[in-house]
Amino acid sequence: MLRWGLCCQFVDAPIKFRSATHRYVSTLTARARRDYLGGIAVDNGRALVAAVRHCHELGIGAFRITSQILPLGTHPESGYTLERIDRRGTARESFLEAAALARELDVRLSFHPDQFVVLNSERQAVVQSSTAEVEFQTEVAELVGADVIVLHGGGGAGGVEAAVARLGLAVERLSARARSRLALENDDRLFAPADLLPLCERLGLPLVYDVHHHRCKGDGLSVAEATARAAATWGAREPYFHISSPREGWKGGDPRPHADYIDPADVPREWLGMRATVDVEAKAKERAVRAISEAIRFASRPISRSMPVGAT
Repeated sequence: MLRWGLCCQFVDAPIKFRSATHRYVSTLTARARRDYLGGIAVDNGRALVAAVRHCHELGIGAFRITSQILPLGTHPESGYTLERIDRRGTARESFLEAAALARELDVRLSFHPDQFVVLNSERQAVVQSSTAEVEFQTEVAELVGADVIVLHGGGGAGGVEAAVARLGLAVERLSARARSRLALENDDRLFAPADLLPLCERLGLPLVYDVHHHRCKGDGLSVAEATARAAATWGAREPYFHISSPREGWKGGDPRPHADYIDPADVPREWLGMRATVDVEAKAKERAVRAISEAIRFASRPISRSMPVGAT
């Protein structure tokens, strides 16, 4: 019943998303800049259509769209609106086509803004730019039919309690359309599930439970408890989880870097049989998604192995 998701890129399929840098764009005339960014938008819209179709062909049920699908959109100097760079509406048509195709093929779409989006920063300028980025990605998400925009808790200045309080205030200042898609995710250094769940439960925000991060940054909750509480925050919506495996194994030093593939033993038994979306965060991309999907489908139960205490 699990819907396995691919994150942003393919390693085998010739589907690529273009990017841009302010350093280059700033050298262009206004017209050349508009044409250049407009060309990227058109190409990326077409790539998204191809990505949705190819995910379906591979049996992959979700796709995380790169947050740079419209690069530099909120940059203070190179920023733009889609309407300004897409005078003929070609990119918009491709985005709408991707949305319709995703609905038809039941491929769930999501966004995960970059690390520079820190809603709970102590610096007001960072909060303002982060808010603008979330609102911008909300507009794109509405266009392509993505129902989730995932954010980490952000910075930990002043301690977890103060940082979570700032995060709550920033979330409440977002537009209703942004909050309707926003979800928080526990990370592997600062905010464990137990730190974010009270805020999620109070504000009606869903929690994307990352079990690898939880195993790196524990909080006293078991995986079963964190899974149940996180799933409950989604209400009637399909819960979203993240999975990855440590590159060097759980006893090989730093467990945070991701491996090429997912060890089937790292998939929580509590997830088996659930109707949920699981993004596979692995270097081998679609190969890893297909491998873990097949392993879970055909194995009666992955062989258990040593895990961090309290994270089984």
